[in-house]
Amino acid sequence: MTSTPSSLSRKFAVVALAGVLALGPIVSSIPASAASGPPSVADLAERLLDSVVNISTTQIVPGGEGGGSNTMPQLPPGTPFEEFFNEFFKNRGGNGGGENRPRRTSSLGSGFVIDEAGIIVTNNHVIDGADEVVVNFNDGSKLTAKVLGVDKKVDVAVLKVTPTKPLKAVKFADSTKMRVGDWALAIGNPFGLGGTVTLGIVSARNRDINSGPYDNYIQTDASINRGNSGGPLFDMEGNVLGINTAIISPSGGSIGIGFSVPADTAKPVIDQLIQFGETRRGWLGVRIQPVTDDIAESLGMAMAKGALIAGVDDKGPAKPAGLEPGDVVLKFDGRDIKEMRDLPRIVADTPVGKKVEVVILRKGEEVTKTVEIARLDEGAGSQLAAKEEPKAEPEKPVVTKVLGLELSALSQELRDKYKLGADIKGVVVTDVDPSSAAAEKQVKPGDVIVEVAQEAVTQPGDVAKRIDGLKSDGKRSALLLLSNGSGELRFVALTIE
Repeated sequence: MTSTPSSLSRKFAVVALAGVLALGPIVSSIPASAASGPPSVADLAERLLDSVVNISTTQIVPGGEGGGSNTMPQLPPGTPFEEFFNEFFKNRGGNGGGENRPRRTSSLGSGFVIDEAGIIVTNNHVIDGADEVVVNFNDGSKLTAKVLGVDKKVDVAVLKVTPTKPLKAVKFADSTKMRVGDWALAIGNPFGLGGTVTLGIVSARNRDINSGPYDNYIQTDASINRGNSGGPLFDMEGNVLGINTAIISPSGGSIGIGFSVPADTAKPVIDQLIQFGETRRGWLGVRIQPVTDDIAESLGMAMAKGALIAGVDDKGPAKPAGLEPGDVVLKFDGRDIKEMRDLPRIVADTPVGKKVEVVILRKGEEVTKTVEIARLDEGAGSQLAAKEEPKAEPEKPVVTKVLGLELSALSQELRDKYKLGADIKGVVVTDVDPSSAAAEKQVKPGDVIVEVAQEAVTQPGDVAKRIDGLKSDGKRSALLLLSNGSGELRFVALTIE
């Protein structure tokens, strides 16, 4: 028999009780208030329900899209029902030979009021592509909303309605002060049921779920389901900790792993959308990668931290400030960069035109540079493009084998074979031992070694000489700067055998 939610709850309650009996001396030392949680959140929920809204959207799509009921089923030739289905789908405008008529589709989500004059926040994916957005309030009233602005990278949208009376607004919390284990209350519109309250805790902070460049999610076990998107996650003071955005679930229902955009990430974006109708993020003009343990060891760092600069945009502010590939950013504007993904968020939040100090590690020494932040062009890619220059004279190939790599000097023949830009300098990889550490690090034929241990190389012999030097110095790994055919750079640390 399939267990219902209530029967599952009873089963888990028995397990918990058994644990309490077995660990009586330990559990009895926990204060009763902490063990049972808040006695009630009824007063808090009652105060907040009017500030949370349901959002319904409609969209006109061409007939036949979405794989819906207008699709003619595939039938065996000569079936007695063939004529019936042909006529049925023809009348409905499906693909049984009739005209494909546009259809109206709808979806539901959640949101919350942040200004009594009619400013409402939700997720971008709730209203994306909608032809009409209607906001449904707790008292049963409805208002059509105008979209003031959206930001896809943080998945935030700001709406404006014109109310006949002041709305009940909520404020953002300082989400930087929340702690794992703090109580959290979610209100939203799960499965289109209307205002629903769920309670849980902050399960984790700073979660990266690979949804965008600024991932910094709050994880909570407060039940979040389909339709909760765009709704608020509150603290026990009734302030918004985050915007409920995503869940991990194989079934589409809550399994206790939900994610919210933190207030400190969302609020600057919301302020810009209200003021400008768009985001105006800071831009440093570098391409970065993580500092792994082996890269840290090759750079002489005691521990892996910071963001490793793999490329510098010629038109970006980092170039005139003197930042270079191989630099490790340790601090930006007084804030520690503990890992690579800290840097994009901090730079994005920095006001355009502000001059900031950047502390970098360069060849074992800390150096401070001053950078004037530019504005990020949201539509432009951050990749560095190779420039067309006069082709170099062909060089006589010289082949060397080192670290499981077969290396050759760049020749015009190899440039043509691997589609390497004329401005790329270094030593080309022509073969990789599949059992080598280089193969594990995704080094492949056509990659060009630009530097070894932060020194430029132009011939295979230069690479071998640098590796021998590192061995003599007792180094266990070699840091290679690699370029692909488009000039994109990355660092790889290879173990020296």
